[in-house]
Amino acid sequence: AMNTLCMESGFVSLNKQGEDLCGDFFTTVSDDDATTFVLSDGMGSGVKANILATLTAKILATMTANHLSIRDSVTTLAQTLPVCNVRKLAYSTFTLMQVLPDWQVYLAQFDNPQAILLRDGKSVEYPTQELMVGDKRILESRLTLQSGDVFLLMTDGVTHAGLGNLIPDGWQREGVLQYVEEIYTPDLSAKNLAARVADACRDLYLERIDDDVTVAVFKMRTRQAVNLLVGPPRQHEDDEAFMHRFFASEGTHIVCGGSTAQMVSRYLGRQLIISEDYVDPDIPPGAKIRGIDLVTEGIVTLSRVLEISSRYASSQSIPSHWDTRSDAATQIARVLLEDATDIHFFVGRAVNPSHQSPSLHIDFSLKMSIIEKLEKILREMGKRVTVEYC
Repeated sequence: AMNTLCMESGFVSLNKQGEDLCGDFFTTVSDDDATTFVLSDGMGSGVKANILATLTAKILATMTANHLSIRDSVTTLAQTLPVCNVRKLAYSTFTLMQVLPDWQVYLAQFDNPQAILLRDGKSVEYPTQELMVGDKRILESRLTLQSGDVFLLMTDGVTHAGLGNLIPDGWQREGVLQYVEEIYTPDLSAKNLAARVADACRDLYLERIDDDVTVAVFKMRTRQAVNLLVGPPRQHEDDEAFMHRFFASEGTHIVCGGSTAQMVSRYLGRQLIISEDYVDPDIPPGAKIRGIDLVTEGIVTLSRVLEISSRYASSQSIPSHWDTRSDAATQIARVLLEDATDIHFFVGRAVNPSHQSPSLHIDFSLKMSIIEKLEKILREMGKRVTVEYC
């Protein structure tokens, strides 16, 4: 059923100035009954910090996913982490979040800034209780998430931003909290929110980032379906049935490609109006068919969509001018990356008769590979993707 809730996540990490490796580490372990996320920040910097953070996150996520208590997991962790022979201690901070069926959440936090929960855009306090494991004070919470909730996890690179420069004591959790309340809008995606917080940190550090900055955002939202039609079917006699399936699917409808748009226009008996408006000289203008949300050119637009999507999915940040551009490729990318939770590709395998040249098959296989790569990126972002070939 489409009306169920789902959780969208977005993650942005900035390395400390001059370091190739990030001392923060974020990992996810999913199985049928739960999903466990761990964000960890290793002590020190460089390779050592990276290894500490990676071990911490992987051990905690794996043990928690296998139903071990946080006490057992942290005890194991303390016995496992290599100890620094100078300072005689080795540890990694962590924020562990386990999401159970019915959106119940278990949270265990150690030494990271406390996670922020926004409910309808306003920060709410959630219950925490202290648990001592050896000398470590761990904050535990149990709560149930509802639609519109946003959870923000961060490392202290975020709360320390601006320390000694723009803000004497650094940004602090309070500052982050006010900022996210200020920029929150219900349609802001998890990734977009994470990127904006990271960008604000970059500004506060005056571009010289003194500590690894990691922001992970989880957002509860209602499922939203998007259907994308690319290319007419290989056999002309399948057009009708293929169109019928496309239009019978609920959600947004996007049509890519000239001959595809003509086929849709014939099927609906509605005029295809081509726009003369080149918003971006590199991207062919879109078109309009009444009843279709978005009509665009095919291969050039799709390859740009792929390019935008891989930049968006990378952990650094989202593409600049993301919110202001309005070319056809950015429009498709925005719908797929920000709006959609469920994406259905309808891929027709007709080889375009208007290109009777050897480049034909190159175009065709290029289109197929673009769709495969796009599908992979969207799946990795946690979206449900189905591809139907005809």
